[in-house]
Formats: sequence, C-alpha cells, structure tokens
Amino acid sequence: MKNLLLLFSLIFFISCNESAENNKETQNPEAEKTVSNDSVPNFGIVIHGGAGTIRKENMSDSLEQAYKEKLEEAIRTGHEILANGGTALEAVQRTINVMENSPLFNSAKGAVFTNEGKNELDASIMDGETLNAGAVAGVTNVKNPINLAYEVMVNSDHVLLSGKGAEQFAKEQGLEIVDPSYFYTEKRYKAMERAREREKEENNKTAFYDPFIKDEKFGTVGCAALDKHGNIAAGTSTGGMSNKKYNRIGDSPIIGAGTYANNKTCAVSSTGWGEYFIRGVVAYDISAMMEYKGLSLQEAASEVIQKKLPALGGDGGIIAIDHDGNVAMEFNTAGMYRATMNKNGELKIGMYSK
Repeated sequence: MKNLLLLFSLIFFISCNESAENNKETQNPEAEKTVSNDSVPNFGIVIHGGAGTIRKENMSDSLEQAYKEKLEEAIRTGHEILANGGTALEAVQRTINVMENSPLFNSAKGAVFTNEGKNELDASIMDGETLNAGAVAGVTNVKNPINLAYEVMVNSDHVLLSGKGAEQFAKEQGLEIVDPSYFYTEKRYKAMERAREREKEENNKTAFYDPFIKDEKFGTVGCAALDKHGNIAAGTSTGGMSNKKYNRIGDSPIIGAGTYANNKTCAVSSTGWGEYFIRGVVAYDISAMMEYKGLSLQEAASEVIQKKLPALGGDGGIIAIDHDGNVAMEFNTAGMYRATMNKNGELKIGMYSK
C-alpha cells in the first residue's frame, strides 16, 4: 500500500512540473524571439539632408511631408541592405543615391548653381575598416557623384579627382553620364539669380560669403552606417554653395573635413559652411577626440559642433555612428534634416532644432 502511494505521488509531481513548464511557455511567447533578436549582430544607420535655417514657420505642410517621406525612403533603403547582411559601404552609397536623385536636396539632381549658371558636384566616401577613401570635385555630368567617389576609392590609386579628369574616369568605369541640363531645377536657378542681384546691390565681389547667400548652401546629403560585420563607413554628396565662383570647393570632398570613418572610433558626415569645416578638420576631429581623449561619440560631437566650430565662426552640423552603434546628430543651426534607424527597426526623423 505504501509503495502504491509513493508511485501516485511521483506521477502527480511529474504532472505538476510539466504543467508549470507549459504555463511558463504560454505566458511568455516572446521569449524565443527576444533571445533570437539579441543574437543578431548590431548594426545601424544615420543620415542628414543638410543643416541651416530650417524652421517650422517657413515650411508648408506639404513640403514638410515631402522631406519626411524622402528621408524615410532613403534610410530604409540603407537599413534593408544592412539587415540583409550587406556592407556599410553599399548602404551608404544606395542611401545617398536616393537623396541625390531628389530635387529636395542640394546634391546632384537638386544641386545649386554657380555664378556661371552651372552645377558643380562634389562627393566623398570612406571605409572605416581599411581607411581607404575616394572623392570627386567639380563634376558636371555624373548622375550620382557618390558612386564615382566609390570608384575612385576602389579602382584608382588616388583619393581625390576633379573636373574633366574625374568625368573621364567616370566614363571609363561605366557610370551613368547625363547632360548637365538634368540637374536644372527652377528653385535652385532662382536662388542663384537672387544671389547675383544681392551681389550687384552690395557691390561686393566676395558676396557669396554673405550670410544670406551662404545659407542657401545647406542641403548637402550624407550617411554613416555600421554593418553586421562590425565595419563602419561614411559618405557625403553636395552641389556646393549657391552663386559660388572660381570653381570653389567646400568640405564635402575633403577627407577628414566633410567625411571620415575609422572602425576604432566612428563614421562622420558633415554639412555646413565648408570653409570652416575644412579649417577645423571637423569630421576627423570628432574621431580624434574619441581616440585620444576617450570621449564618447556624443561628447566629441558636442564639443566640436557647439564649441570649436562656432569659435572659428562656422556653423552647420554632423551625423555620426560609432563602432558600438551609438548615433550622434549634432548641429548649431536652426535645423537639420536627419534620420536614424537601429537594428530593431526603430525609426527617428527630425528637421527642426532639438
């Protein structure tokens, strides 16, 4: 009889344990999903569409929506590449292509006009794994300058090509060449005409440095990304400054000023008044402060953009991502078109000041 009771007790104990385990699984159906998500290598992406006098009161509802939609399209393009195991370099290119193909931004299709009534395009890209880089300046017929910058990086012995030579190299690499009229937009042409009129009125030969005219420069696009392989990259593309003269070149094609990437620290893309970003070597300075002073990405970005750059007289902003996936979107202007997505697909879009 005692043995029989022991047997029934054992069966009851086993039955209770199985029931408890079943209940635990039913109560936490996300448990397996959470573990799986944690096992996914970290990745992320951040973009900008330029910084400057971007204020809510100056923006129509329809134009604001157009910017938000294009920023989302661009960043989702790169995020999908990263999520599928693609490289940071590919994500940077394809993301920037979306913005280059839009007249909303001062890059490729939406580029501003020079004093001569032309569109001169600059771009650069950098690989944080190898520290290899490529850049182009003053091209007039390459549909997507960021792609040409990439070709310079991987298929030439050089870092920076300009003008006719860069355009010849683009043809040799099989990139899409367009008639310069492709880059014409009425909005940008009118802006150049207004700048010319102000120049005449003020009788100032260096009027393209006037604060009103320089503000029409802001619209440069850029991207920084971290892929699942632990590599980071950055790229920048621009049409330069409205009404610029003398084949002026800003910071966007200058490695260390407009673009920088190093797996040890971060990837950075800049937008702003280029002369000051060049003098401050802004993109590299953020990386250097992280490497040599031990600052976090956000601390370094804040120090450079909110203190060091204004001390020189410059304004603008940066987007950046570090090797851990932390993101910075720092600017000292009224606004900056920006967006970021992490590995969980969380999307953040901003336009105005914080």
